[in-house]
Amino acid sequence: MKNVLSALVCALLITSCSNDNSPNPFKISKNRIGLLTDSTQVKQLDSIYSNDSIVRYIAGDEFIGSVNTIEIYEKGGEKLLDLTPKEALDSTSVISSINIIDPRYITAKNISNLSTFKDIQSAYKISKVNNLIDVIMVTVNEINASFTIDKKELPASMRFNMSMEIDPIQIPEKAKIKYFMIHW
Repeated sequence: MKNVLSALVCALLITSCSNDNSPNPFKISKNRIGLLTDSTQVKQLDSIYSNDSIVRYIAGDEFIGSVNTIEIYEKGGEKLLDLTPKEALDSTSVISSINIIDPRYITAKNISNLSTFKDIQSAYKISKVNNLIDVIMVTVNEINASFTIDKKELPASMRFNMSMEIDPIQIPEKAKIKYFMIHW
């Protein structure tokens, strides 16, 4: 009986030690990007990215409006993310959108900013396609993401007509992502 109890205690210790509950710093899900969540406040960024560099642009509202982008860089100088808080110049504000810069950030279905439209369409249901001036924006509600694709990636007949409704089937499979954004 003691041997069974000892074996059970050892098994419990081994599994609890090997079970790492810390989040993957590059995993993207609906409400989390690495160490950031949809409830992360601007004032928490210094502790979350204590080993990285944070660049904040603080300017008056007279020229740039109330946009206050925060850039996150690795210590080696690689840019990771661009963060936009809901409220400019408010340390208690939560992050409202994130531009994914580093290709190591990846969804559970292996989508990163290096993916193609085919990869996105194979992994997720396309919620909406917006036809803008120089780009189209592909929205995936499942992960609160939008993917911007340059119109140069589209056939010539689709590049200049902004009133054209674009169906996902019309977008070339090899079209590359220009921007990968998460919105909370």
